[in-house]
Amino acid sequence: MTGGTASRRMTGVVLALALLAGCSNANRVATGDLPLDTFTPQQIFERGEFEMERNREDRAAFYFSEIERLHPYSEWAKRALIMQAFAYHRDQDYENSRSAAQRYIDFYPADEDAAYAQYLLALSYYDQIDDVGRDQGLTFQALQSLRTVIETYPDSEYARSAVLKFDLAFDHLAAKEMEIGRYYLKRDHYTAAINRFRVVVEDFQTTSHTPEALHRLVEAYLSLGLTNEAQTAGAILGFNYRGTDWYEDSFKLLTGRGLELEAAGDNWLSQIYRQMLQGKWL
Repeated sequence: MTGGTASRRMTGVVLALALLAGCSNANRVATGDLPLDTFTPQQIFERGEFEMERNREDRAAFYFSEIERLHPYSEWAKRALIMQAFAYHRDQDYENSRSAAQRYIDFYPADEDAAYAQYLLALSYYDQIDDVGRDQGLTFQALQSLRTVIETYPDSEYARSAVLKFDLAFDHLAAKEMEIGRYYLKRDHYTAAINRFRVVVEDFQTTSHTPEALHRLVEAYLSLGLTNEAQTAGAILGFNYRGTDWYEDSFKLLTGRGLELEAAGDNWLSQIYRQMLQGKWL
């Protein structure tokens, strides 16, 4: 082997070792070979982004939180805090996501990302509303947080989405009342059922459940022999929901007993019917 050849091979080995050393140093942020405080906040932030790209949200949240701890007053800490909230949310760690989002709102209320932080906070409640049968406390909290997005940041890109989710959450609460009302109705607990359906008609009248609630009121009141209330509920159905199957069902039920769908007597439904004629309901 000539001296020139040996020299070139040695140079190649040195370059290869240098490249490997460089890769090793870059990965030490991940392996913990070096303490994090030896790295710049930008390097730690980029490591968090690296973990996010590989769907390792828990690791990403760790790196973002370390920036907040090691460099609490830096611009990188602000950026890392909102990313921390996002990473936790994507990892379905809603409690920590909510905590990070709230800190962002508290520390940077006038920042352009404050609207997104509030939206993430609302989502931390909203995304846990998975079925009607669960406790509705989360739904109420979601509604309150979504309302804050809508009212505090009406011109933000998140306001429209918040409005849509607010309507869905509102509908969810009405669905819960309907579920309980049907439960009582099937067991002939008519007064208890009426109380639930009344809540839907009075408090959730803009939801998709109002026509059924009115029909169930017709059924319950007829079962109790309270024909005035049943007729008035049918009249409201005819006024607002004539094209629905619930109106057809109530029409058959009432006319089958020789009753008209008209406001009759003086009761809470009659008051609603009069308000409708004046354009004050729905």
